Amino acid sequence: MRRLHRLVAGSLLLILFYSVPSYGWFNLGHMAVAYVAYQQLTQDKKDRVDALLAMNPDRKNWLILIPASASDEDRKLMIFMIAATWPDRIKKLKNIYSNDTKNGDVPDGKPSNSQNIGYKDHFMHKYWHFVDTPFAQDGTSVKHKKIPQPNAETEIAAFRAVMASNKPDALKSYDLSWLLHLVGDVHQPLHATTRFGHGQPNGDAGGNFVKICGWQCPVCDSKCKDELHAFWDGLPGDNDSPLAAINYAKKLAAADATLAGDLLVADWLKESVNDAKQFVYVDPILLGLGPFTITDTYRTNAQQVADRRVALAGARLAKIINEELK
Repeated sequence: MRRLHRLVAGSLLLILFYSVPSYGWFNLGHMAVAYVAYQQLTQDKKDRVDALLAMNPDRKNWLILIPASASDEDRKLMIFMIAATWPDRIKKLKNIYSNDTKNGDVPDGKPSNSQNIGYKDHFMHKYWHFVDTPFAQDGTSVKHKKIPQPNAETEIAAFRAVMASNKPDALKSYDLSWLLHLVGDVHQPLHATTRFGHGQPNGDAGGNFVKICGWQCPVCDSKCKDELHAFWDGLPGDNDSPLAAINYAKKLAAADATLAGDLLVADWLKESVNDAKQFVYVDPILLGLGPFTITDTYRTNAQQVADRRVALAGARLAKIINEELK
């Protein structure tokens, strides 16, 4: 690992040059989830995922981020980490990938919404990144609010089924690239819920409509116009360097073994919803859309939640790959 640190540090400026903004944990958070997972993979699964990810059409751009002198072992690790950011990176490749709905974030019932056809699919599928579980804190009824589908839960199930099947490797490569990302997404509390209220009859889009102060978002506009969702995305960090992700991930406490063994996505979502209610939508995040000023206490509690969820996502991702990937 010391050798890896030297190699990556030397290419830090190159990495930052080629990086793009991401959504649902920033790139660092997703790479940290992947790093945690990779440490727990068996050697045969490490070799298997490396072979599958070699088929991703964006892989040549990932290689730019890796020092030419990196060992084969280091290259495999970093490819795996960068692959976990791919479903966000394609949002910037608008000459190749396009939205398949009016606003790109809500499925509209078209067959393309839930298709699983591999890399010939050139839609961004932004609605695959989250599950809008409705809740309210002001008495607003959410009884008849339906959770849009497809979503992260339906797609994780679909991708896992392919991983465990005898489907062609080309499809498994596409599904693995998405699975690496979505497991991380659903462990971010604001990717599992949306708050409704008297002034938000359509919900707050997982905190995207809630404005905050006291934190300067690297991809937002200006002070007091930052988004609650972006604040939570950025808790692991906003540096796109794999080295930064490694340094962050190595400091995380190991996930609880019992929780790590729970591979029911419905349970993961319940955990994220509970975290949203207990740690996200609490003082100073009151009713309405703000702006609210982030406090040190709120930030500290939020950081602890993010650290715990990243470690748990990585452990569960590793277990899925070790047990289910053929």
